[in-house]
Amino acid sequence: MDAHIQKVYVPMTETGFYILLCLREEAHGYSIVQRVEALTAGALRISPGTMYGSLSKMEKDGLIRFVREEEKRKIYHITDLGRQILELEMKRIERLYRNMMEVR
Repeated sequence: MDAHIQKVYVPMTETGFYILLCLREEAHGYSIVQRVEALTAGALRISPGTMYGSLSKMEKDGLIRFVREEEKRKIYHITDLGRQILELEMKRIERLYRNMMEVR
């Protein structure tokens, strides 16, 4: 894994985390927006500009890939590199949670 990519993405923004989490299954931008809103009970609402800017950057950096177009919607999926980055972030979050529970 490229050290620059790891430095840019870990720690991740909440938006980036949820995008990669959702793209473990093929999806388009609007379906990700809806799923994130449902997962977070409305606490996180990703604007179209943020969504499409994030998808573009993640695709350019190799974390996700364009799969196909359906009804004028681009479908994306996480790549192996994206899975590695997501795994690093999930381990970081798990560590934070464990530490928080120990300090209580």
